[in-house]
Amino acid sequence: MNIHFHLDYNTYYGQDLILNVIKGYHNGEKETTEYRMHTTDGYHWEVNMQKDVRPGTHMDYFYTVQCGDNTERKEWSVVTHRLEFDAEHAHNYSVYDHWHDIPEDSFLYSSAITDSVMGKKLGKCKTNIYNKAITLKVRAPQLNAEDKLYIAGAELALGAWNVTKALPMTQHNINEWSVALDVTKLTGNTLEVKFFMKGNSDIPVWESGNNRIITLPLMEEGDVTIYELDEAFFPLPPVRIAGTLVPLFSLRSETSFGIGDFGDLKKMIDWVSLTKQRALQILPINDTTITHTWTDSYPYSCISIFALHPQYVDLTALPTLKDAKARERFEKNRKELNALPQIDYERVNFSKIEYLHLLFEQEGEKALKSNAFKTFFKETEHWLVPYAQYSYLRDKYGTADFSLWPDHHQWDETTRKALSDPKNKAYKDVAFFYYVQFILSSQLKAVHEYAQAHNVILKGDIPIGVNRYGCDVWTEPRYFNLNGQAGAPPDDFSVNGQNWGFPTYNWEEMLKDGCQWWIKRFQNMAQYFDAYRIDHVLGFFRIWEIPINSVHGLLGQFSPSLGMSREEIEGYGLQWQEALFTEPFITDWVLDRVFKEHANEVRENYIEHTWGDHYKMRPAYDTQRKVEKAFEDKTSEKDIWIRDGLYALISDVLFVRDRKNPNLFHPRISVQHDFIYESLYDSDKAIFNRLYNDYYYRRNNQFWYQEAMKKLPKLVDATRMLVCAEDLGMVPSCVAWVMNELRILSLEIQSMPKDPHVRFGYLGANPYRSVSTISTHDMATLRQWWDEDWPRTQDYFNTMLHREGPAPHPLPGWLARDIVSRHLTSPSMLCILGIQDWMSIDEDLRLPDPNAERVNIPANPKHYWRYRMHVGIESLMKNDAFNSQITDLVHLSGR
Repeated sequence: MNIHFHLDYNTYYGQDLILNVIKGYHNGEKETTEYRMHTTDGYHWEVNMQKDVRPGTHMDYFYTVQCGDNTERKEWSVVTHRLEFDAEHAHNYSVYDHWHDIPEDSFLYSSAITDSVMGKKLGKCKTNIYNKAITLKVRAPQLNAEDKLYIAGAELALGAWNVTKALPMTQHNINEWSVALDVTKLTGNTLEVKFFMKGNSDIPVWESGNNRIITLPLMEEGDVTIYELDEAFFPLPPVRIAGTLVPLFSLRSETSFGIGDFGDLKKMIDWVSLTKQRALQILPINDTTITHTWTDSYPYSCISIFALHPQYVDLTALPTLKDAKARERFEKNRKELNALPQIDYERVNFSKIEYLHLLFEQEGEKALKSNAFKTFFKETEHWLVPYAQYSYLRDKYGTADFSLWPDHHQWDETTRKALSDPKNKAYKDVAFFYYVQFILSSQLKAVHEYAQAHNVILKGDIPIGVNRYGCDVWTEPRYFNLNGQAGAPPDDFSVNGQNWGFPTYNWEEMLKDGCQWWIKRFQNMAQYFDAYRIDHVLGFFRIWEIPINSVHGLLGQFSPSLGMSREEIEGYGLQWQEALFTEPFITDWVLDRVFKEHANEVRENYIEHTWGDHYKMRPAYDTQRKVEKAFEDKTSEKDIWIRDGLYALISDVLFVRDRKNPNLFHPRISVQHDFIYESLYDSDKAIFNRLYNDYYYRRNNQFWYQEAMKKLPKLVDATRMLVCAEDLGMVPSCVAWVMNELRILSLEIQSMPKDPHVRFGYLGANPYRSVSTISTHDMATLRQWWDEDWPRTQDYFNTMLHREGPAPHPLPGWLARDIVSRHLTSPSMLCILGIQDWMSIDEDLRLPDPNAERVNIPANPKHYWRYRMHVGIESLMKNDAFNSQITDLVHLSGR
């Protein structure tokens, strides 16, 4: 078979177009055969291919631009070109393609829309028996599962514009429709055509725009010409979806074991579907087991980017224990834990792990011999084997800090064979962890299928960091910088910044293999979810990196970022004084202000005199970690006062030194609130403020754009999941450029507007490509927020809700409903509200105490994540009054 490809694409000298034919997939990566194309004018490109093909098969492919050996540009390949070999008598195929950049409506090609909301199914092109055929292909992503696409035209063979005689088309690829025409029945050398769709109403809806004119080529017997046409657009309302955010651990049902599980997730999907919502979002569900204590409850501190947390196993979906006494004991324990108002993280996990061990003794051998497990092991062994050995060694040695283990300080690839052989003792040591992950993966895949069957998008969450003592760091330490800590700059939630303690990423190393670590992570997520939230997307532009010896985040710097030289700083007019600007500013008046009656005690014990009224920290206390260690057992009010004061002294610098180049400097974040800034002349303050604003809001913009574009396109292109991002915080303007370019949905919160000139966001100004919400798991719920700051609430009540008089406190249900309704009617594609904010509309259902609804307090790095819904899902399903309110709100909003 001779196949001739044509593509019009403007290039410059030195560039080549490459046709990449997909042979298959290996470890989630497309394996391709490359065909170099040819041109005579730098615009019209073509290549000829000889290939044995069978009718009824197809070929997927995409185009790239190369310069030398480097790929400079790549088509959007989430949905590739597809060539159907559907002609029985064909000898030659001529294919006329378009180059596909990521489309504006790429979200309509996501599995969230096609597989979940729409439930679309692909069809098989009919074998055509024409001696000469033209195949027309067009993408029409707006159609629902029940919609059909037709082509009509002036030719008699196309119905002569009679819709009842128009030709039906086949959806042969995701959102792409195809039809083959018999050229011998066409009379002219041009075709005038137009597409229309029909739904359940059987009323045709024509595509927008003028009729399409297609020029017919000269063809011989056995020729097939394929034209790929521009996308068909129909005057239909945009997709808008309502949904619920609820942490999986917080779900409560009659069968759960003191914590939400995958069985509860199915029940929650039932409730979401019942109330006409179409999305259910959860927090991260990866394994976080470090200490086997409640401190592991932090879901954003995973030990493996692949492994699921054992606490989420649905025990009711597993074989029952044969030991009757054990069954009774666990059932009694389950009822006690399930009755608690909050999660008892340690008892839940100890009980579930004990149960799984007993079940493994009873069922494990049989399960590990099953074909299902063998398939699972083959697909996951690249991460499952090191994870299982890590988990075994963590429990054996009683610590996750692998530097303290007597051996195995790092994953040894040579041990993989022994750990993968069921006859080997090493395999038997770790087999329990294989078994648990097999169960968890099987259950979550079943939940995913259940969600799709109910037309509900299951949306996951990808944390920005990993635990520094986790399996990922142990297995592939080259990807991490362990001499720094990831966090966030100061904000309304935390005046000292946030120190998450995660290692930062060694992006230089990650980029060497095309970000495979991230790509595999996203592709693993795609087994279970159809949409995902990128936690702290700003981290792909630059991360706030804090020195390893800091407790707070004030001494951090953005990494990477362009530091400033002494000469550049002086160029602003600020005379450089290195010691004054870079060492803690400690004077008598500062000590008196901070420590008051304890100032002399601080002078005697923690600092030493340098000159005049200036001091420096003593070596034993010259970092925040040293101070933390010195005060770890001291809890009196006075000790906390002195400890926090010493922290503040250490961070009171005007500039921090660049972590890579000691001759470059960064203005210290939020230093305008500190004493070193207060000590400057007013003229120097003005100069510093200009320098500060330039540095944080202008200087690095283009640089950070380029950094993000090295990484994010690869990740967005890795799966068909709908990409949403948490883009809150200190957001440089380049973030919006990248989000728009890659069609990533932003997060819009009215109380945290991105426009610095307004106090509250205007819901009507939300971009369509966004997720609108009232609060996140890191924030106060709507009811808490309402009572936090009464003057702010009053302003919101008058200016945003346009109501007169004093704002009522506490928030009444009718007013909460009004706020929810306004968010639902916003233009945002998704409106996903926390379960607490949904419940705020019903005064009989919601908790009496709004503070009991809080999930996380970001300012507290040791927060115990234990919130549980106070209402079981079964009761929620039966609450007709509440469910009717939600259904009405969703319906009235057009979602």
